[in-house]
Amino acid sequence: MIWLNAETAGKLDNTIKGLRHALQIAIELEHSTVPPYLYALYSLKPGTNTEIAGIIESVVIEEMLHMSLACNVLNAVRGAPLIDSPKFIPDYPAHLPGAVEDQLVVNLAAFSMKVITKTFMVIEEPETPLEFPVIPPQPSLHLARMSEAEQPITIGEFYHKIMDQIVALGPSIFDGDPKRQLTTRFGRVPLFPVTDQASALRALQLIVDQGEGTTTSPVDVDKEPAHYYRYAEIYKGYRLVRNPAPLPGAPPYIYGGDPVRFQAESVWPAIENPQADTYPAGSPADAANKAFNRMYTTLLKTLHAVFNGMPDRIATALLNMQALHRQASYLMSLPFGDGTAGPSFDYDATSD
Repeated sequence: MIWLNAETAGKLDNTIKGLRHALQIAIELEHSTVPPYLYALYSLKPGTNTEIAGIIESVVIEEMLHMSLACNVLNAVRGAPLIDSPKFIPDYPAHLPGAVEDQLVVNLAAFSMKVITKTFMVIEEPETPLEFPVIPPQPSLHLARMSEAEQPITIGEFYHKIMDQIVALGPSIFDGDPKRQLTTRFGRVPLFPVTDQASALRALQLIVDQGEGTTTSPVDVDKEPAHYYRYAEIYKGYRLVRNPAPLPGAPPYIYGGDPVRFQAESVWPAIENPQADTYPAGSPADAANKAFNRMYTTLLKTLHAVFNGMPDRIATALLNMQALHRQASYLMSLPFGDGTAGPSFDYDATSD
């Protein structure tokens, strides 16, 4: 779970300005998980670890959906999403936007079970995770838990505070231009317009449910495992499915579906947390990383345009994402140091 500090929570002060600020933080937060998830995904050699790659890719797609939903809500209350900015990108290793300083530090790192359990599942962890057995038996998952006295506000609680503010401020705040709403499909769920209080609350609740599940179920509204449980599938080695023989008192779900296989030898040993100046000037890795960052910056600029009055440019953004994957795959195949190179996810101020 990601924790939000008191300063961030304090911006929710029953004003439209505070609500817009909180929604901008939500947009930045949803995006900030994407580079670490993509870095792990890109490090899987093409054509290998296909079950794992599919799970991570499905989460990334839904993080883009969540970011887009937050943008739609901000536009609906006459805000303006800020995406085209160097400050929009965390400087990895980083605390995610709004996080307490002594909590989770997120790295750009190649795929490993440690990255799954100690970073990705911690990011997505619900306030009260639901535990389910593994059949056949696998090692138990043990994640560090904070005591009740140490627990600040979770992301789910933060979104519910935003929803409370929306209700408190009333229907009149929804006076944004409906032409700025993006409607498309990210994965299984269509992106719908936000035009009133009901659609805003629906959008924010969807973000919470897809990330964490609910307090009583590990699946979202489409009966798919929430992100936390999808990453648990990778660690446990089996898909989460309904218990086929739920005896009285037995858990309704088990990690007992199709295997999720991991081939450790099929991961590029990419360096951790590369920076723009990591690679020697003029080297193949330097040229490839600069090309990646130009593509990444172009993607951010395109998304900024999409959510600031040009929603028809979403097709271009989706093409940018595909090109980004190809460039990253090439970059991670380049030897560097004791491993291979990796993209630094930097903003290129020279990019048009």
